[in-house]
Amino acid sequence: MKGLSNVRVIDASRGIAGAYVSKLFADGGADVILLETAQGNPLRYHASSPDCLQQRPGDSAFFQYLSANKRSITGDVTDPAVRQLIGSADLLIEDCETGSETLAALDVPALRKQFPRLVVLSLSAFGRSGPYAQHPATEFIVQAESGATGMRGLSTQVPYMAGGRIGDFTGATFAAVAAGAAVLGAQRTGHGEHIDFSMTEAMNIAGTVYVDLVFSLLGRPEMGGAFRQVETPSIEPTKDGYVGFNTNSRKHFDEFLKMIGREDWLGNEELASHFTRQFRLDEWNAAVWEWTRARTTKECIAKAMEYMIPVAPVNNGKTVLEHEQLVARKVYEKNPAGDFLQPRPPYLLNGERVRGLSPAPKLGEHNGQIEAHTPSAPTQPTAKTELPLKGLRVLDITAWWAGPAVTHAFALMGADVIHVEATKRMDGARSVVVAPSGDNWWEQSHLYNSINTNKRGITLDMGDAEGLALIKQLIAQSDVVVENFSPRVFEEFGLTREAVHALNPKAVFVRMPAFGLDGPWRDYPGFAQTMEQMSGLAWLTGHADDQPRIQRGPCDPVAGMHAAFAVLVALAERNRTGAGQYLECTMVEGALNVAAELVVEYTAYGKLLERDGNRTPYAAPQGLYACQGEEQWLALSVENDAQWQALVKVLGSPSWASDAALATHAGRYAARAALDQQLAEWASTRDLKETVTSLQQAGVPASTVVDCRVAFKQPQFQARKFFEPVTHPVIGTHPIPGMPFRFASRGEQPWITSPAPTMGQHNHEVLVDVLGMSEAQYAALEARGVIGSKPVK
Repeated sequence: MKGLSNVRVIDASRGIAGAYVSKLFADGGADVILLETAQGNPLRYHASSPDCLQQRPGDSAFFQYLSANKRSITGDVTDPAVRQLIGSADLLIEDCETGSETLAALDVPALRKQFPRLVVLSLSAFGRSGPYAQHPATEFIVQAESGATGMRGLSTQVPYMAGGRIGDFTGATFAAVAAGAAVLGAQRTGHGEHIDFSMTEAMNIAGTVYVDLVFSLLGRPEMGGAFRQVETPSIEPTKDGYVGFNTNSRKHFDEFLKMIGREDWLGNEELASHFTRQFRLDEWNAAVWEWTRARTTKECIAKAMEYMIPVAPVNNGKTVLEHEQLVARKVYEKNPAGDFLQPRPPYLLNGERVRGLSPAPKLGEHNGQIEAHTPSAPTQPTAKTELPLKGLRVLDITAWWAGPAVTHAFALMGADVIHVEATKRMDGARSVVVAPSGDNWWEQSHLYNSINTNKRGITLDMGDAEGLALIKQLIAQSDVVVENFSPRVFEEFGLTREAVHALNPKAVFVRMPAFGLDGPWRDYPGFAQTMEQMSGLAWLTGHADDQPRIQRGPCDPVAGMHAAFAVLVALAERNRTGAGQYLECTMVEGALNVAAELVVEYTAYGKLLERDGNRTPYAAPQGLYACQGEEQWLALSVENDAQWQALVKVLGSPSWASDAALATHAGRYAARAALDQQLAEWASTRDLKETVTSLQQAGVPASTVVDCRVAFKQPQFQARKFFEPVTHPVIGTHPIPGMPFRFASRGEQPWITSPAPTMGQHNHEVLVDVLGMSEAQYAALEARGVIGSKPVK
């Protein structure tokens, strides 16, 4: 397979997000060339401690993981030869600081004018426009500004970040899909693109679970105090460690009550709701822990599987390597350097990986060796630019979030997406309703209404012979078919790889099982929470003196964006060969790829990474500090010596800050507890907004902790029109996030052109107008309940 072999990428980025975007392209077959300074990419020196770096000076294991299958040259963006090389590429990735001399020298508008087929991906914390564009930021600040940090934890605790650099990796998956679609669009139309990508907007989508819409649906009630919660049942203590549960659906929750012997709570609506369950948390925990602490983790997992409750061990960088499902599927492989392990790419195309692994390049290894390349494009560009996926039809037979996230990205970028559910088995996301009102509660889900905009929606009972026949007709007319049920479901309908390609030899058939199409966990259910528990991301999240905590959401869109990118690779392969493609994109392997640092550090250095609240090895001091007033949290993050010196000046150069040991990152990290104490005392008497402003003006990464309940008010989001007003026939008009990036060709045009469909809204349009069904046939289907507009039991 060749995948993206006709795509050349110049990666001039210096951070994790850019490196992961280009890794996805490289794994998909693209020719990725790192453009490095003479000192090398900073990721060559990335490790959790100086001791680790000494083992591999200038050649960190994390860089090796991110940079396999890439080439390296050294140069400067002002060098004419480098600019000509950029012009030979299909995609340029850059993450220069907004307003910096480097960005000015790169001169993206001039590049695009000179090379009109070029796609430029600009990664930044807040985007290139808006009042926050030039604010200094780190991944910690991105999480705080997105609204994600403030909703995580117990109300008695300091809020805490999601661990594992999840903001960088999540943003990268969204950015890769945007770039991949734009590149395919440029190959088709001859028009390049400039993608202005906001990491904060991506983290709002992935890290807040659209809570802003919840409170909009509630009428924006007056709010005060903390809105921090922990999900339960979730990670619970056992006799020998922890176990992770998940009860997204009411069925799973009721089965959980039966499992722990609390049938007396069945039908208790206060406990059945995640939000009101928090009011009885002590009582709830006592009941759950009485059951879990009497059993080992293995025993808890076995019992939960009997009840088909999503469950997983809570792994770290060591135990994840021992999990039976991951061992059976040979998920971990040796890096070409030979001395540590890493996860394989998170999808298989036609049962195989697109390309093998070659070692990460030495600095400047390919200077003078880069051959000529002409980007693929039509001889005559089309008359006007258009959305890159226009003309593509996607049959969306998915539910909840991960699957619909794939098709949502495609719908917003121009594809015709037909979402299929059944009145007897509606999309599970519809059941996530906080405060239902009236008789049509299934139309009131904040989750469903956020991730299904721009789609058409139909109902079809696939258990009915005529309903299944209609699904097969739709398959025959679709470019892409996506499903995310347990493997047995589609197989029971006879919709195997062979059957789908017999119906449509050119279809890209995408399957998104939780754990894979084979292995001992093949048929077990799993959600985002399950993946956070199993991958190790939960192990890195939470306070050091507390239990591991789930991150609450990111692994759904992470799985979705990995699968969406895989579809783009498959489409490129289909465009080349004319043959249909078969994709297996497992949720867990997507999570394992973004959590790879746990395994890389453990197998390369023997270092077991641990959670530490808001502290990380890469910034010190870093944390949340309470200012005057209620829930007035200052987020502060210092990644380098210059930022430290600027912070000292804002502090008024106190004597304690003059300690020579604090002049280096290593010294500050060693003294992080003492620094936190000093900063907490300093912040406690200060006004939050004034303090943030003074720090930002001095060049210190700082922010407030945005309240996710009113994230739409965040000034940067408003300036970039990230939240778009969407009018729905049942719930009315509400702000809903679009995409976390802007295409220069579209200016400020909205991404969202239609609300999420009501149940069965487009039945007639699709079945009669698209498939050619007669009115009599349509009426008969309605009469038999094969189609409908409301759920039935």
